[in-house]
Amino acid sequence: MHAVFIQNPTSIYDDLHGQHYHFPKMYLGVVRETVGDWVIFYEGKRGAFGYTHVQKVSGIRPDPSDDTHFYADLDPGTALDFERIVPRVRQDGTRFERNLAAVAGNNMLAVRRLPKADFAAIVNEGLREVPDMDAHPRTGPLHQMADAQTPFTPDRTRILTTRASRDAVFARLVKRAYGGRCAISGLTLRNGGGRAEVQAAHIRPVAKGGPDVVRNGLALSGTLHWMFDRGLISVAEDHTILVSRNKVDADTARRLFAPDMRLIPPADPRLAPHPDYLRYHREEVYGHA
Repeated sequence: MHAVFIQNPTSIYDDLHGQHYHFPKMYLGVVRETVGDWVIFYEGKRGAFGYTHVQKVSGIRPDPSDDTHFYADLDPGTALDFERIVPRVRQDGTRFERNLAAVAGNNMLAVRRLPKADFAAIVNEGLREVPDMDAHPRTGPLHQMADAQTPFTPDRTRILTTRASRDAVFARLVKRAYGGRCAISGLTLRNGGGRAEVQAAHIRPVAKGGPDVVRNGLALSGTLHWMFDRGLISVAEDHTILVSRNKVDADTARRLFAPDMRLIPPADPRLAPHPDYLRYHREEVYGHA
């Protein structure tokens, strides 16, 4: 069964982005129904104020320190950010969640069931390509999802499960978040067609459970992407660039990195690299080549 999970960037709950969702016991029955299926995350006024991404629930476990709460474990590799934040209400005034009351009522529920048709409408709208410098609405795997009313058929699950489709969405989102600028060199390069030459790098690799969300991504030039993936460089907690000095000489570092040796984050703070993904890269990738 599908559901909506309310999750704000700052929360009183012990949520871990893309890893687990912390919730009170009152929602246990509904969350149990979602295990093995896709759920959609919604941020309120303290966040994006809309539906932000989709992910699968892999299991449930009790909170060992509080018997009134539980954790819904999320399948890290299934998380996928939406290309656009989907508002609760369409332009015509109708709600994507048709069962929501106009005010209060089930609007206040942090976890709520989501009918398949409503799930399809939100996913279709969220994954509709944004026409900007690197998105061409009439080409690629996503243009077929422009009609928000089209049923979510099994064929359409390819957009949520196939690597090529997910890579395309992830690349567009990361490049857009960083404005086509390399987060480490600070350079903005475009080819003759106006496309940004930066690449979208996963901070926590997909092969190690890294999700396809902007907060697990960096826009990097081809050379820096290669160095980052091989652990020659990384990013400290304070966003200082870390360099493996026995593998990268000082002259190369001066030519490749921004003068202040600090990461250049997205303009939108909610899209900045998540500390947990950066920590993973420092501990599991950096210096291991």
